Amino acid sequence: MIIPSKSELSQAETEELFAIANDFGIEFRPISGHGRTIFAIIGDERSDLLIKRIEGLEFIDKVDRIQEPYKILSKSNKTIKQRKINGKIVGEEFLIFGGQCAVDPENPQLFLETAHACKEAGVDMIRGGVWKPRTSPYSFQGANKSLDVLLQARKETGLGVVTEVMDLEQVKLCVDAKVDCFQIGARNALNYKLLAQVGELTAETNMNVLIKRSIHMGKMEEFILAAEYIAGNGNPNVFLCPRGTLPAVDGYRNYPDECITPLLKEKTWAPVIVDPSHSVGKAKYVPHAAMAAASYGADGCIIEAHCQPKRGIGDDPKQSVTPDVLGQLVKDCRELHLKAKAFRESH
Repeated sequence: MIIPSKSELSQAETEELFAIANDFGIEFRPISGHGRTIFAIIGDERSDLLIKRIEGLEFIDKVDRIQEPYKILSKSNKTIKQRKINGKIVGEEFLIFGGQCAVDPENPQLFLETAHACKEAGVDMIRGGVWKPRTSPYSFQGANKSLDVLLQARKETGLGVVTEVMDLEQVKLCVDAKVDCFQIGARNALNYKLLAQVGELTAETNMNVLIKRSIHMGKMEEFILAAEYIAGNGNPNVFLCPRGTLPAVDGYRNYPDECITPLLKEKTWAPVIVDPSHSVGKAKYVPHAAMAAASYGADGCIIEAHCQPKRGIGDDPKQSVTPDVLGQLVKDCRELHLKAKAFRESH
């Protein structure tokens, strides 16, 4: 990681820096932050001569070597600044994103009612699926007009909103609407072109990106590298989201994987937001999985909730908790989070 000694390099200085990259057959990727642009070294950074050439430039403060394949998300990267969601410092206070699996465009009032109930329960962001990835082409796929309902919920509650994007058109619509958090679902977590496009189009904004762990991902490195596509293309405001994986456990929708939280935190500074709803797949099990996530040290949970689950569409009838359950869960998870944090700090 190349740290310049000033906030912005001149064109001549940039050209001089990039000439070195060309000499060594590597790439320097600029990462624009608040007040300063740094450069990630993409390629083999082990050459001592390379490092000496860069450090010899009068406009370079220092070069931090990062040997992990992920440069920006590495825990050793100290350039990332804190961010806030709903006034809470990410990574310090337990966050809850809550709301319906899908926004029903034919019944917008039901979503708005749920959004207000979720706010009262204490959530920090409203989730709602505008577009839905479906195994069957005959299932409800979502609708563009549902985005207006989601934005109306933001206006009425004053909370940010999170929704899933699956292609470039949807990304552009959400960028134009200034959606607060983009969700990359399990199916697209290995769609590297889409990840790069999301990073590029949300670069230098306050927009967040929550990337779910693909069902088919193996090592932690693969998950972190997927998020690196977003960060490396300009937006480091990522959340890593374990959401259950294979092999499925009889009785659960997937194999609950909130236990990987400590492994992720050993490797990266990125906040971990667990999805217990898709992990276990049944409303009655969601509180257990959410509290487990809090005890493992997660920074938050994204939970499906609905004021009338039986009237919901998508996964809501089977996965969504009611607002009263959500309200108690918010309190329990935040209490557990504090206890788990105190335990880790004392050991």
